[in-house]
Amino acid sequence: MSKSAFDKAKTLYFLYFLVIHVVKAHRHVRARGLVSTGKEFYTWLAQRVIMLLLRLPSAQAKVKAQMDQAKLDIENKLVPKGEAVSLEWILEEMEKMDHELEHSTDYHAGKLSGAVYHGGDDMEKVVVAAYARYCVSNPIHPDVFPATHRDWARAVKGINEPEMIIPESAHAAFDKGAAYFGIKLHLMPVDRYTRRVDIKRVKRAINANTIVLVGSSVNFPDGNQDDIVALGALAAAHNIGLHVDCCLGSFIVPYLEKAGLAEGSNGKYKLIPFDFRVNGVTAISCDTHKYGFAPKGTSVIMYRDASLREHQYYVYPDWMGGVYGSPSLSGSRPGALIAGAWAAMQYMGSNGYLESCRSIVTCARHIADSIAASIPELYLLGDPPASVVAFASKHPKVNIHEVGDKMSARGWHLNALNGTPGVHIACTRLTVPVADTFIADLKDAVNEAKLSPSGKGTMVALYGLGNSSAVGPSMVRQLATAFLDALYKA
Repeated sequence: MSKSAFDKAKTLYFLYFLVIHVVKAHRHVRARGLVSTGKEFYTWLAQRVIMLLLRLPSAQAKVKAQMDQAKLDIENKLVPKGEAVSLEWILEEMEKMDHELEHSTDYHAGKLSGAVYHGGDDMEKVVVAAYARYCVSNPIHPDVFPATHRDWARAVKGINEPEMIIPESAHAAFDKGAAYFGIKLHLMPVDRYTRRVDIKRVKRAINANTIVLVGSSVNFPDGNQDDIVALGALAAAHNIGLHVDCCLGSFIVPYLEKAGLAEGSNGKYKLIPFDFRVNGVTAISCDTHKYGFAPKGTSVIMYRDASLREHQYYVYPDWMGGVYGSPSLSGSRPGALIAGAWAAMQYMGSNGYLESCRSIVTCARHIADSIAASIPELYLLGDPPASVVAFASKHPKVNIHEVGDKMSARGWHLNALNGTPGVHIACTRLTVPVADTFIADLKDAVNEAKLSPSGKGTMVALYGLGNSSAVGPSMVRQLATAFLDALYKA
């Protein structure tokens, strides 16, 4: 090749490289907006500057000593030491561990937000019986959705650099899935008052590489819905997927209509259509282990048609060990979990879930109405139609995470929220009889947080660290990693 031809080839390659990255940058700025892109760049720059400063010997030694001590404290709390022991010792130790942590919560008392979705003592016996019968069986259960839309997009549309658009209130599992499967993620803002994703921003973010939109019904942070009908219209118009996350809504949201609660009351709590009756919805996920009262680790994903589901499967016909077929990432799965889920659903029946929905949602709305009417320092986040009630502070002297810590001291185990600082309670059947106790304790906690804040509780410390600086999230990530490491050692 002559020098002139080589120079032309280099020029063409440079121009190709430049055009590709200009297009990517344009799509990124169009999706995120100039302000958000500027904030992202500022945060990135601030992180780099602070990390450089932390490399100074004096700062590095101080930070390392503090982080090492925090990691050691976590490990000492979680990791047991000792040799093989008897069954009796194991049972005694489990009883001790249930109560040894500070502010440990007995879920039977109804003071736990979500986490334990208790179907009653009889249901517990049914699930345990099914689990015991099938504890060594090994069927496989599907539960993957981000890769399904990615593989569909590759096979049908030829997309090799897939992108996914989700509300900032969507579950962290979508971030996790995007990281695992190499999908670029666009987080769209939610309206400050309705808590629904900004449809105009979603529309602007769609491009030729978009494979799926996501909407929640309901979301985990504040229990609100996205406008699934509007998202469905966008998905249908652009021939892309729309996944509805109904994991938390599970066996509550689908029964609101039958329970006579879908229209809400006094102009509040109205349900937006969310299922396959909505044009554009291609997949829905539902956790059976929440309000379905099945054992933890069971969930369901539903597709509009079987052709999309096929992209979830993996089949290797030429393996030396024989034909290998798997419907999801997991190979071996505990059949006892599936047996427990089947038994729970058979035992409850549709009428049982209907009554469960009615009592839980009525309880949640009673709590929401009581907060709005009788605790002026707080306000509700959005207009939650189902079982989750989230609240934040509108009083300058009330730190909502301080309120959360005060509630912990009273035996409640609530969830702290980031972004818009807040706290939520996910109501269960166990919450129903203690709803008025919750309101009374919340009033006392608000007054105490206003008059005598300590600034030392777990919520205040953890979320204060996370928002303390540009590297705050990095510090929290290190502590979370230490916690996960300790679990493996335990």
